[in-house]
Amino acid sequence: MTASHSDSLVVLFGATAGAYGAKLGSDERELILLVWQVVDLQNKKVGTLHKSLVKADNLDLSDQCREVSGLTPEGLGKAEPLDRVLQQFSQLVSNDLKVLGRSSYTLCSDGQLLIRQVLHPETSKKNFLLSDCFYSFYDLRKEFHTCYPSSAAVKDQTIKTMAEYLGLGTDEAEEDFGVWQVKTMVAIIFSMLSEGCNHIFTEPETVKHKYETGPCSKSETVDSETVIRARGLPWQSSDQDIARFFKGLNIAKGGVALCLNSQGRRNGEALVRFVNSEQRDLALERHKHHMGSRYIEVYKATGEEFLKIAGGTSNEVAQFLSKENQVIIRMRGLPFTATQEDVLGFLGSECPVTGGKEGLLFVKYPDGRPTGDAFVLFSCEEYAQNALKKHKEILGKRYIELFRSTAAEVQQVLNRYMSTPLIPTLPTPIIPVIPPPYTIATGSIRDCVRLRGLPYTAGIDDILEFMGDATGDIKPHGVHMVLNQQGRPSGDAFIQMKSADKAFMVAQKCHKKMMKDRYVEVFQCSGEEMNFVLMGGTLNRSGLSPPPCKLPCLSPPAYAAFQTAAVIPAEAAALYQPQALLPSTRTPQASAAAPPTVTYYPAQAAQLYMNYTAYYPSPPVSPTTVGYIAAPPGAVAAAATATHTPILPQPGALVRMQGLPYNTGMKEILSFFQGYQYAPDDYNGLIQLSDQARSVLQAPKEWVCL
Repeated sequence: MTASHSDSLVVLFGATAGAYGAKLGSDERELILLVWQVVDLQNKKVGTLHKSLVKADNLDLSDQCREVSGLTPEGLGKAEPLDRVLQQFSQLVSNDLKVLGRSSYTLCSDGQLLIRQVLHPETSKKNFLLSDCFYSFYDLRKEFHTCYPSSAAVKDQTIKTMAEYLGLGTDEAEEDFGVWQVKTMVAIIFSMLSEGCNHIFTEPETVKHKYETGPCSKSETVDSETVIRARGLPWQSSDQDIARFFKGLNIAKGGVALCLNSQGRRNGEALVRFVNSEQRDLALERHKHHMGSRYIEVYKATGEEFLKIAGGTSNEVAQFLSKENQVIIRMRGLPFTATQEDVLGFLGSECPVTGGKEGLLFVKYPDGRPTGDAFVLFSCEEYAQNALKKHKEILGKRYIELFRSTAAEVQQVLNRYMSTPLIPTLPTPIIPVIPPPYTIATGSIRDCVRLRGLPYTAGIDDILEFMGDATGDIKPHGVHMVLNQQGRPSGDAFIQMKSADKAFMVAQKCHKKMMKDRYVEVFQCSGEEMNFVLMGGTLNRSGLSPPPCKLPCLSPPAYAAFQTAAVIPAEAAALYQPQALLPSTRTPQASAAAPPTVTYYPAQAAQLYMNYTAYYPSPPVSPTTVGYIAAPPGAVAAAATATHTPILPQPGALVRMQGLPYNTGMKEILSFFQGYQYAPDDYNGLIQLSDQARSVLQAPKEWVCL
């Protein structure tokens, strides 16, 4: 057994099949040697010195290990596995204590690495528990520096330098590897116990048995020297899994913060806060250690980053998380009408919630609307496991997802939703610019090319580099990348060339040319075919398929209303080279005599989304312009004569709806807004519409949604 003021020490030394010295344990190699001896602190006596080889799962020894230890795979193959060796260790130590007449002991090792970086991580991976004696130990280097303050710094100490400082005449070559180290450590301890020093071993190092959960306030001060970022985590990892990865190191209470992406899902990263910088430095040595079959990258992080993820200010959350040592489960996809009774009934009697209704926390928007998320507290692992078995079971008409969660994730999710404004911020004023005479081609001339199979990480610069010398033949603003329904790159892009001949040459030259690690197919096509795809249609071997909806859908981010726009002078307008995103309505007459349109550009680029695809023209030679709204022809004269021309007669004319069912039609939307004032007809001119679509919008109604 052990005690805080032990009357005996067990001097312990070990080695792995890999790195030695300051890098011990940094390469995840297994333990292959343990050497120990009991020291009676009262009578200054020693027990029997024991040396035990350990059979590792991988007997491939590093060159450094072979050279330093002199051990061979053949010799290790006859040894006992680690669990058996540790059992023998406990039994032999108990026998030696009885012989010396002592009852308690504490381990003493050369530094932190053997205990923290080797024994604890390895036994955790092999799924067996270490005895309590391995959770408390003395670091001989720290004790030596305390006893001899004029000696070298702790990080620079070794067994050899400590022996040389004391003038101990020991010859390393005369003893077996490990035996010399233990005998020298015992001699150093006796020197520290001598009358000149009278050193007392009173404050051992401790290893936490388990990770403690808890809330974190944004008002806390977090030392940046104690925080790391772990990257590459399995998405289902919990805070306990991360604590197990860092087994042997002391994580601060509530110090694991799982990071979420913009959709509120885990992104495979976590910020971990340790109790001090020494523990953080040891954690950095676990860079590219494995969690299951995945290696985890470990980097330095800052206290500000940790507070941004884990810190919170809500009293409701603080009260919810005030119950310590609880297992937190996140529920996602709850019906908006679900009550506390519904959730408790769904979980059932086999997994009782801590405190009943007090153990439930529904996540809501600032206006009180439910988000469909909730967090639940369970008092033990068994109840949490029973709850997780209900993953994707039905509540009402919806299946519910259940995941392990953390206190930091509770804070993060609440912070995300509570910071969502009730009314999205308005964009900056929109500037009308008189564009040059060119527009996107809409005819049958095959002066465009289609790129298919682009890497999803490819950008405009990658495409221009891929085109090579043909870049000079691209029309200004002639690169159009197609996005999928989620707003992500689809792997397709269209490029407008200056002529059909140029498009043909590019298709011949670049077809199946490599971009990054993928080959890209290049086909010649027409402007009409390009517009079909950009409007949401498909182009394949079977021909053209029209868009699912003929009416373009305007959905720029955070556009709740448009403010009054300012007209910039003609010389400033020359800096911009936009083109029409939406083709003008075709008429039998030539369009040469048509008046120029006024183009409205948001100062911050917005995206003009078509039905299922979107694109953002990025010219090779001018500033990037992402999206704009074509103004009615009547606005041209006003823009030419007035200093400030309002785009819309009043603010708040356009609203954005989120969370619509996928089968929602225009009739359902118009019915939803029954009783509200309808939008003036002037707004219809903001978007060029077909006659059929215009007739629908101009029909009697109370509201128009674009």
